[in-house]
Amino acid sequence: MAAMDTFDHILNWKLKRGSHAFPGKDGGTCINEAAIVAAGFPYQPVRAVETMPACFSRPICRLAMLLNDEASDEERQQLLPFVTRLACADTAKVEWEREVYIAQHLRYRMSFQDRLEILEDALAIGRQAEVLAPAEVRSRLDAVQQNAKAATSVADHLKFSKIKEWLAPTL
Repeated sequence: MAAMDTFDHILNWKLKRGSHAFPGKDGGTCINEAAIVAAGFPYQPVRAVETMPACFSRPICRLAMLLNDEASDEERQQLLPFVTRLACADTAKVEWEREVYIAQHLRYRMSFQDRLEILEDALAIGRQAEVLAPAEVRSRLDAVQQNAKAATSVADHLKFSKIKEWLAPTL
């Protein structure tokens, strides 16, 4: 029940393609930016997973970013349940196992659902993210949304995001 309460609140957060200087009142960010806030860190734009806090798994976050940026607006919202699960960094060996698993299973022209399953399976390798108290996650997301100046967020580099969208391979 507690996990469902958290997820219900996260449904008010809209995942969007690309990095965002700051979310709008809609909470519009990429999955990794939302995960940073949910984990209790100050909001920061994420242009590369290497800039995320150390407790986040790089291979997992890289795959989440790929799914986030290549998904349709409707598909992208299916990533919301993963927002609280990305802070799961483990030993170098486990991170390497995750990287290898993803590389061996991810293929071009896979459906979004198949790629989502790879994310789920990669998350099952090694340490799991700590279960966050629903009230704490709700309060963190609310605080960021309340500080927003605009109704909706705008991608950091709109031109770059558009070019990336045009050149992205269809998976």
